[in-house]
Amino acid sequence: MKVAIIGAGPLGRWLALAAARAGFTVFLEDVMPANLHHAKEFLRAQFGPEALGERLLGLKNETFRTQGSGVQFVSTIEDAVREADLAIDCVPDELESKLEVFCLLDRMAPPRAVLLTPTTRLSIADLASCTYRADKCIAIVADARDLAGQNWADGKGGEVLLRTTPATAPQAIELVSEFWKLLGFTPRFEPDPAGSEPA
Repeated sequence: MKVAIIGAGPLGRWLALAAARAGFTVFLEDVMPANLHHAKEFLRAQFGPEALGERLLGLKNETFRTQGSGVQFVSTIEDAVREADLAIDCVPDELESKLEVFCLLDRMAPPRAVLLTPTTRLSIADLASCTYRADKCIAIVADARDLAGQNWADGKGGEVLLRTTPATAPQAIELVSEFWKLLGFTPRFEPDPAGSEPA
């Protein structure tokens, strides 16, 4: 499974590390070069300098590899999601930021890609309604700062609460469930209380 992570702040870094260690191919993007630099330093400390390699994907990017998987740093959302099965946005939990990223992900990601976002304040049903893939949108019910404080990479998380829309497809739930289980978490799904039943 290929995972795009949008935002290389504390949560994005931890998710990239945990996903790579779980065997996923990860594409990590951030518009702020400083965030990508901090993510590289963080991953270098976790993986060790010998894990750093380079590969060509349209342009030259640094990649951290571990046991056949790895984290590749990219500079655009388009490069991050081009082949993604799962796209996770780690942008601030603000309506304008989430809508902007969801619209970009919806336009640039392959039709199969599931969109996953951490939020405590926003309705995933409302965000999903702004996309052409309402059946592939799921929320992580947590604040990004709280999530980043957990030790993702050690797989010692307990339960992760996920929120679905009335339209969420079983295949999307299965893919997200598999992702969290491989990271060492127990996924629990609940419907978005703000979502309405489809007509």
